[in-house]
Amino acid sequence: MARSRLKRARREDITAPAPERWARGEVERLPTAIADEEGRLARPYRATDTLLVMERRRSITPAMRQAGEDFRAIFHAASLDPLRAADLNRVPGAGRDRHLGARGGEAREKVWAAMTALGGIQSPAGSCVWHVVGCEWTLKDWALREGWGGRPLGVETAAGILVGALGVLQALYGL
Repeated sequence: MARSRLKRARREDITAPAPERWARGEVERLPTAIADEEGRLARPYRATDTLLVMERRRSITPAMRQAGEDFRAIFHAASLDPLRAADLNRVPGAGRDRHLGARGGEAREKVWAAMTALGGIQSPAGSCVWHVVGCEWTLKDWALREGWGGRPLGVETAAGILVGALGVLQALYGL
C-alpha cells in the first residue's frame, strides 16, 4: 500500500512544473483537472499571465481581461507571433499571404483595426498591447525593452498604459 502511494507521488512529481516556475509564481494548481485539446483530463496546472494577475488585483475588470483575451486569440489566429520561421516562398508586397488562409487574413484585419483604434503600433497603447497581450511579454520586459520614445518606463506607468489600452479594446469589442 505504501509502495503504491510512493509510486503515485513520484508520478505526480514528474508531471508537475519545474521548481523554478513554482518559485517565480508563474503556475498554479487548479482544484480540479482540466480538459486538453481532445477533451481528455489533463494536469491541473495553469500558467498565470499578466491579465489574470491584474484582474485578481482588481486593477482591471473582467470585461477588460476578456477584451485582452479576445485580442490575444485574434493575434495568434493571425500568425503574428514572432517565434516562427519566415516563409521563404512568400513574395514581399504581394498582399495577403496565400498560406495564411481566409481565417488568418480576417484575423490580421481585426488586429489592424485594433491597432488603429489604439493609435498604431508606435503609440504607447498599441505597442503595449502588441507586446504584452499579443506576444505575451511581461509588463516589466516591455517597459524596459520598448518603453516609449526609446526611453524605458516604470512598471506602474506601463500598467497604466495597459489599463487604458484594455479599456479601448473593451469598447471596440463591445464588452
